[in-house]
Amino acid sequence: MSTSVDSPACAAEPGPGSAVVPQASVPDDVRYVARQPILDLRGKVHGYELLFRNGSEAVFRGQGDLASRIMIDNTVIFGLGRLTGGLPAFVNCTAETLTSDVIRVLPAGMTVLEILETVDPTPSLVAACRRLKAAGYRLALDDFTWSPGIEPLLELADYVKVDFSVSGRHERRRLLELLGAVTVALVAEKVETQAQYAEACQEGFTLIQGYYFCRPVLMKNRKVPANKLSHVEILRLLQDDSIDLQQLAQQVKRDTALTFRLLRLINSPVCAMRQEVRSVQAALIAVGEETFRRMATLAIANELNEGQPAEVLRTAFVRARFCELAAELCALDRREQYLLGMLSLLPAMLRMPMKELTPQLPLRAEIRRALEGEKIPERCLLCWIEGHERGDWSGCQMVVEKRILSRGELQFCYEEALVWAEAAMHFA
Repeated sequence: MSTSVDSPACAAEPGPGSAVVPQASVPDDVRYVARQPILDLRGKVHGYELLFRNGSEAVFRGQGDLASRIMIDNTVIFGLGRLTGGLPAFVNCTAETLTSDVIRVLPAGMTVLEILETVDPTPSLVAACRRLKAAGYRLALDDFTWSPGIEPLLELADYVKVDFSVSGRHERRRLLELLGAVTVALVAEKVETQAQYAEACQEGFTLIQGYYFCRPVLMKNRKVPANKLSHVEILRLLQDDSIDLQQLAQQVKRDTALTFRLLRLINSPVCAMRQEVRSVQAALIAVGEETFRRMATLAIANELNEGQPAEVLRTAFVRARFCELAAELCALDRREQYLLGMLSLLPAMLRMPMKELTPQLPLRAEIRRALEGEKIPERCLLCWIEGHERGDWSGCQMVVEKRILSRGELQFCYEEALVWAEAAMHFA
């Protein structure tokens, strides 16, 4: 048996090359970088909007802005493809950025430049956009509202984004009528509920941005299906300090789909196994208890998410790995934090309120309370990443200040979690 200590899905205990928080402090002038998914109507991710934060603004500025240069450098070093899983990156840009060469450090084929609604469509700005378009960049008009002189930019635009948090049905209907003769992809942004999602579909939007997919219509007083209860029992067994191999194997083998997913994960290149394993017992012996716990949890999460958008599962993976990596910064239990992040999206997976689910979860009372939203120390990392996902920088900063944490180290953990989650999604 051989495992790779730096393989994304199998790394168990920290070691040389592991994706863990570095011993040296990461500078806090590293800018926050988060991402928000943009999905098509089938629930498949089309791309990610990257959210950058420094001071009071969340946009790309030109080369004269030192903080922006630091952010660009870090984005290039980390790799845009790693931030977005190889999908298009949507980046907010000021007029200063669009008319300078600073944006060209990002790959044209992967970058969509979002022109802010405050940008004045001057002849020089339009000419700069034409050059960027000719260089292979795609353009999006952000928070779009109709204004005099916008036509030259509309002719160049590939996407038009409409903010659902500030626009009503009547306003959007009028706007879509004006856009009727323009060939662009319509993006509904800040769509946070299933009702807003239904409206966007009815109105002709083809791409949706927001966390509506994490908030499905919940069904109260619904019973957890029997196979899901079996998954909960496996989670309970996985929490024991010493796994009862025979009992665990019996539980796993009762679920054919779970057994298949688990063995596929362990036999995949992610785990770097030198020989195939052909049974649950052999898998546990080959990879060890700690790695087996993580593999089984990944497989169970996939089963729990059956029928829901894959982005729910990807978000759960990012949260789980982030909370695990950052746990040592807060003197929290890594294993518990991993489960907390993973299970935080159970309501979206099972379409049931969290308070109906937590009594059935084999976790400490404090972790159940954290899942229910109580702001206790065990929940601090989950609070940070939930705020980070939405660009709630003030909420993130409150966690940093209360727990005396490093923004740079948390950002490092987040970026490592993105890479790990993408690898896990290929085999889960």
